[in-house]
Amino acid sequence: MDGDRELTLKEKVRRLPDSSGVYIMKDALGQVVYIGKALNLKKRVSHYFRRGYRHGPKIASLVKVIADFDWVLARNDAEAVLLESRLIKQWKPRYNTLLKDNKQFLLLRVTTFEELPRFLFARQRKEDGALYFGPYLSGPQAKAALGELKKLFGILLSDAHPEKIGEDKWRLYSDARADIYEFENEVSAADYAARVEKALDFLRGRNVEVLENTRKKMAEYSENLDFERAAKYRDLIFAMEETLAMNRTRHLRADISKTPSETAKAALSELRKALGLKRAPQSIECFDISHISGSFCVASMVRFEGGLPAKQKYRRFKIKSFVGNDDFRAMNEVVLRRYSRLKAEGSPMPDVVLIDGGAQQVAFALKAFEEGEITPKRVIGLAKKEETIVLEDGGEILLSRGNEALRLLQRVRDEAHRFANSFSEELRSKKIRESILDDFPGLGEKRKAAILKHFGGIAQVRAASAKELAEVDGIGLQTAEALFEFLRKAKA
Repeated sequence: MDGDRELTLKEKVRRLPDSSGVYIMKDALGQVVYIGKALNLKKRVSHYFRRGYRHGPKIASLVKVIADFDWVLARNDAEAVLLESRLIKQWKPRYNTLLKDNKQFLLLRVTTFEELPRFLFARQRKEDGALYFGPYLSGPQAKAALGELKKLFGILLSDAHPEKIGEDKWRLYSDARADIYEFENEVSAADYAARVEKALDFLRGRNVEVLENTRKKMAEYSENLDFERAAKYRDLIFAMEETLAMNRTRHLRADISKTPSETAKAALSELRKALGLKRAPQSIECFDISHISGSFCVASMVRFEGGLPAKQKYRRFKIKSFVGNDDFRAMNEVVLRRYSRLKAEGSPMPDVVLIDGGAQQVAFALKAFEEGEITPKRVIGLAKKEETIVLEDGGEILLSRGNEALRLLQRVRDEAHRFANSFSEELRSKKIRESILDDFPGLGEKRKAAILKHFGGIAQVRAASAKELAEVDGIGLQTAEALFEFLRKAKA
């Protein structure tokens, strides 16, 4: 370290307070190179400039370029953590590798648009109609707290897959968990909504009674030396108080007292107004194209009825008219195939056809209707950049981000995207699994196809003996033995 620079920096370190805060390291050009937080600024920053102190490679490299630093005081460690994160996102210092990807905090996401809302964690806040709490500084504490919330209120988490068993009856769990918790396992949507409302009141700090009971339980377990249970209740209290602190100035939009169907009904009413329709659209179908580097080009179609997913009516399409990467042609093909079939069956057209994309994608969809001599009801696009609704004539509608009609279209579009990507990934994985046969010398496409057809898949081929491989038409015993040995070595 240069002598004059060392004296200047050490003199500055001596002036640092013994307080929480954030320190900002700069290079000789005044560029921010690193931002960190500290419970004690003087103690933490002095570590960088101790003579003879053995730093790791990254810190050693950082110390060499530090020419100056600033600091910002914080009231406590939690505030320092949040300030550090905000400054890192603002300045993007090259030595900050851990917090650049925005994955440092968890958000609690409540899927209020679902008939049975679930409580799950997310890393990013989206305009998807869900309700968000947080961020949480401690992931483990937040997760432990959510587990306690589940027991307190009988809510569903991310691992739940409830099953509809009647007109308005749901079975929440089909395994042993149904007997573990104190709440009824078979409920109506309204009964479950009441549970969710109580849990949300607790998270918002409105349920003082539950908070006080939780504190009493923590104290009781602590007095009885059951520190493990006491710690769980402590984490629950900490998470709730943290939620209140983080959301004190944020307006939380979501009325869980409205059922998902009521929310959907309101969204459809808003969509009717936005599109100038005579009545609220009851059926929406949305298309999305997915591919990986121009290969495995596929499309998905999802259908929403009454503003809610009708998953049994989702469809997947493999692109047949060409090979390669052309989203416009792919959109034209699948729209034509879908609605030519409905026309042939005499089935009604959906009230709205939603295209994932802008004016060009909408134009290719309209061309498909024209080619098939089919009259659609309404065709619109949703352009991602500004979330603009694109009309058939090229006109645009820009709704506010909080508009329920836009939120509904976003949910439909995102579901189509998820469904298309999952199909594309399945095909890609299947292709990768089967590609091992391409590496076996002398095995042409016909014999490869014969092997896969005979066994039904690559997993069965790998499990077959040499004798069983030889039973395939066109595969002699010598080839079968060589293939068996090849697959055995590949597995090892």
